[in-house]
Amino acid sequence: MNENLFASFITPTMMGLPIVTLVVMFPSMLFPTPTRLINNRLISFQHWLIRLTSKQMMTIHNYKGQTWSLMLMSLIMFIGATNLLGLLPHSFTPTTQLSMNLGMAVPLWAGTVVTGFRNKTKASLAHFLPQGTPTPLIPMLVIIETISLFIQPVALAVRLTANITAGHLLMHLIGGATLALMNISTLTALITFVVLILLTILEFAVAMIQAYVFTLLVSLYLHDNT
Repeated sequence: MNENLFASFITPTMMGLPIVTLVVMFPSMLFPTPTRLINNRLISFQHWLIRLTSKQMMTIHNYKGQTWSLMLMSLIMFIGATNLLGLLPHSFTPTTQLSMNLGMAVPLWAGTVVTGFRNKTKASLAHFLPQGTPTPLIPMLVIIETISLFIQPVALAVRLTANITAGHLLMHLIGGATLALMNISTLTALITFVVLILLTILEFAVAMIQAYVFTLLVSLYLHDNT
């Protein structure tokens, strides 16, 4: 166990140089490109899962929205693989860094907004002022809707960062408590260890759910602007 509670969130370095770029590129190696006429079970399961997810996520979109399907599928695969790899011991989870999550959220959000203003200019501007608003409340509502629009990418990034970071910290704390209780009470340490195993299973689910939620919210923003 690391003595520093936040040591696992420090950007890894090798010979004084940050290797976070290599860490970010590593998940793409887990999804090999099929080169055979008949795929193996792993590739077949990967294709089935991608088709199921894309079908569930893209049915609400029109033709213009469905052109984003490749980007959205790549996004959910990248975030899911990164979150799962971060659960390995002595590993680094890039999605715990708010800067990286903002780097994913802001361009995707900006792309959906630009798409909306380009294809549905009147409808996009109408979102800033609900129909039937009293005249004295118009300036206030426009300001509120503008702020809520610009908060969307921040909410995307903070949600992913907070959920992944909280899970890692909780696992770190319970793991440290288990080691400390081994010399005090074996029964209590065993109970804590069972809780740690259950929490680890939960974190595997959270890793996949947060990837799906992040991509689904981007998909919903896209649906509102196409």
